[in-house]
Amino acid sequence: METKKIVLIIIFSTSLLFLWDAWVKERERLDQLAAGPAASTVTTENAQSQQSHDALPVPGDTLTSSQSDTAQVPGAEEAPSTVTPRLLATGEQVKVVTDMVIAEIDTVGGDLRRLELLKHPSRENKEIPYALLQSQGSRISVAQSGLIGDGLPNHKTEYKLASDTHNYSLAADQDKVVIRLLAQEVNGVQVAKIYTFHRGSYVIDVQFEVKNLGEATIRPFAYFQILRDNVPPAGETMMIPTYLGAAIYTEDEKFQKIQFSDLDKNKADYPQNADNGWIAMLEHYFVSAWLPEQTIPREYFAKRISDNLYTAGVIAPVGAIAPGQTTSITMPLYEGPQEQDKLAELAPGLELTVDYGWLTVIAVPLFWLLSFYHEWVGNWGVAIILLTMTVKFLFFPLSAAGYRSMAKLRLVTPKLQRIQEQYKGDRQQMHQAMMQLYKEEKINPMGGCLPILVQIPVFIALFWTLLAAVELRYAPFALWITDLSSPDPYYVLPVLMGISMFVQFKLNPKPTDPIQAKVMQIMPLMFSIFFFFFPAGLVLYSLVNNVLSIAQQWQITRMYGQPAAPAADKKKIREKRKS
Repeated sequence: METKKIVLIIIFSTSLLFLWDAWVKERERLDQLAAGPAASTVTTENAQSQQSHDALPVPGDTLTSSQSDTAQVPGAEEAPSTVTPRLLATGEQVKVVTDMVIAEIDTVGGDLRRLELLKHPSRENKEIPYALLQSQGSRISVAQSGLIGDGLPNHKTEYKLASDTHNYSLAADQDKVVIRLLAQEVNGVQVAKIYTFHRGSYVIDVQFEVKNLGEATIRPFAYFQILRDNVPPAGETMMIPTYLGAAIYTEDEKFQKIQFSDLDKNKADYPQNADNGWIAMLEHYFVSAWLPEQTIPREYFAKRISDNLYTAGVIAPVGAIAPGQTTSITMPLYEGPQEQDKLAELAPGLELTVDYGWLTVIAVPLFWLLSFYHEWVGNWGVAIILLTMTVKFLFFPLSAAGYRSMAKLRLVTPKLQRIQEQYKGDRQQMHQAMMQLYKEEKINPMGGCLPILVQIPVFIALFWTLLAAVELRYAPFALWITDLSSPDPYYVLPVLMGISMFVQFKLNPKPTDPIQAKVMQIMPLMFSIFFFFFPAGLVLYSLVNNVLSIAQQWQITRMYGQPAAPAADKKKIREKRKS
């Protein structure tokens, strides 16, 4: 019984920890939104921080010194301030349609202001593509880029189209669509900004082509950034918190998250200079990432622009451009879903944007097995059932060992109670007597607890695997379950899950502690209420797990015998043995 108390306390405490963490994050987000851009008071420190962030990105000494000429970048120290982020200036709109996305480019800054994913519907309306980038109303999420140098175009410069076409479509015989924007010539430097959209790909190449018609060599730098607010995507709830913020990867420091809250406090710690890696903005199921080529020096940055608005990006050298020469720099931009197998092919470590937390080592093979079952059966719901069955089968020996250990403990429970009564006033003597009893009976007091504790990380990892898998988004199962990433619309699965928990607790021996007994009676109802808000895929996993646990408990009981008989029955058995 002591073992069951320990396990119950661990499960209950873990649930409270998850709920508390989600509640704190939700309160912080609501407080930030309540402050808003119209907050009447701003501290001097925040004002100074915001003023320092108003300038365009400027390469640091490390990146500047990596070039052959260490002279200061001309015009960098005099870079103009940005446009008010909530009032982004607009010009002509260029629309691009491919087999994967619908994009809109604004001639002001040449920004990628909107990008819809044709194969991923929005949460509000299944008929409308999901907008990963947008700049309408209070929502800001745009891809910006520009050059750093005296008179060079940045993300506020007015570009002109190289042609009169404002609508581009990927034809059946084309593999890519190219959009060319031209900046006004300044100081004898001609700059073209070129977007290339590829068939069957979420990668967009953003290129600057710089032609030097002046009389002096120039050494410009290019910056590429994602500007976005801290508003979670539609459908996110406090019950299931997911990460929203920046992230970075380098070979030395590996994968790191850059929390918006750390940027607010100027406490963000991340590698800034490297010759490898990438930087991104993450949200549930999707990622926007700049993917510089390996071995090219670069400088990463992430900062708070204003209230509830942040930016993360990379600065890279264009190189020395002598008079009469033309040089270009290309930066791939990934705007799409967190599909692990495809992300791993684009850049090292990009698959880590799928947020499994500290259980990534366990979650990755679980997702691989889930994908294998899906390829086999063609249904993600059935794949979840098969995966849950596989995990339960692998842990069957541990569960059996745990049950045998608990059965032995129940056999000696009367002796333990007598020891507790005998040494009620001397805990040390009582502990020694209990250890001696365990030794005589060859019982490991933790034998029933440890097998269960070993399984807990695996089941938590499976929970996060199902939560983070974009493949389950709008994936149907059967009947009324048409989206495994959304709650059951009729709450059938949560109710069945609660019933299964009730049956499971009823099969266990009744606790001797009345408080523990009441808690175990309430827990099925509490968990059912929690699961009303959980995605159907997670509830399906929990329901199948409970049903298998009930069957497993029955099988183990049949294999290893029933629990210990009452004391009166034992006495009769002993008298029969004597006779």
